[in-house]
Amino acid sequence: MNYSPKTVFLFFLSCIVLIFNYGLVTTAASNVGLNYGLLGDNLPPPSNVINLYKSIGITKVRIFDPNTEVLNALRGHRDIKVTVGVRDQDLAPLAASEDAVKAWFATNIEPYLADVNIAFITVGNEVIPGPIGPHVLPVMTSLTNLVKSRNLPISISTVVSMANLGQSYPPSAGMFTSQAREQLTPVLKFLSQTSTPILVNIYPYFPYATDPVNIHLDYAISKSKAVVVQDGPLGYSNMFDAMFDAFLWAMEKEGVKGLPMVVSETGWPSAGNGDMTTPLIAATYNGNFVKHVDSGKGTPKRPSSRVDGFLFATFNENQKPPGTEQNFGLYNPVDMKPIYKLF
Repeated sequence: MNYSPKTVFLFFLSCIVLIFNYGLVTTAASNVGLNYGLLGDNLPPPSNVINLYKSIGITKVRIFDPNTEVLNALRGHRDIKVTVGVRDQDLAPLAASEDAVKAWFATNIEPYLADVNIAFITVGNEVIPGPIGPHVLPVMTSLTNLVKSRNLPISISTVVSMANLGQSYPPSAGMFTSQAREQLTPVLKFLSQTSTPILVNIYPYFPYATDPVNIHLDYAISKSKAVVVQDGPLGYSNMFDAMFDAFLWAMEKEGVKGLPMVVSETGWPSAGNGDMTTPLIAATYNGNFVKHVDSGKGTPKRPSSRVDGFLFATFNENQKPPGTEQNFGLYNPVDMKPIYKLF
């Protein structure tokens, strides 16, 4: 039987499609990043963790300090964008001296620039508002000047929590505390000069766990389809969007409009607090966050701006405080098996 060149071409094309579907390409990349915490004494080697990220299509990772083992394991994996944290205890000495900032950069970032894709440096983790909060802006300024002078494509920001809000309900009433106004507002105005995102940790789990009578679980884990909170013209079917928008409203009240916002942490523990923390509930919340991010849709206040963010965390970490804090991980560190199916 004779086959036309077109038939042969189509046959080979279909074979290529089958290979990609069933052989070579195993996972579609998600836009969700993962936090890679290291507070455990039974964690797998970083090289194994990077292989895990590649196998599940993770292309964004956040580490809390410039850990040399992790950064070395990331060498050559430039398809993974890395967010590196400046440790809280380093902020005071760095704020006191621009030369100290240059030395920190030369030691902790410079050696990896050629083969690690460092996208963000975050100055402190949830230190605003607080006693070392005033150190954040000087360090951010020095680092921003440094990367600009070198034409490096690295964004400099900080990570803050919802504790900066004195009021968050309804979202349009979102307002910073007086201390947050004092420490955070200058940071936000600095970031707005270059439209660099502020990174915010948003956990619906915590308000739900505090008041499960008045906050419905379906609303907290983004399972509700109906509007639960009507805030003027804006309707909220899930608590995550409401918390996100409350922060936007609070920024606007300080004259900061349109500043991008990245969710540096969100998640739900799979154990540690009775029937509020089961693998099924955690899988539902985290799965819905992944869907939210990958959908490209925004929040009611910013419907055309996609949500960008990181889940917390890669592993259960046994050196964190006992209870829920040890159970935010997606994977068991000992055998690297998923605690529940997500990716």
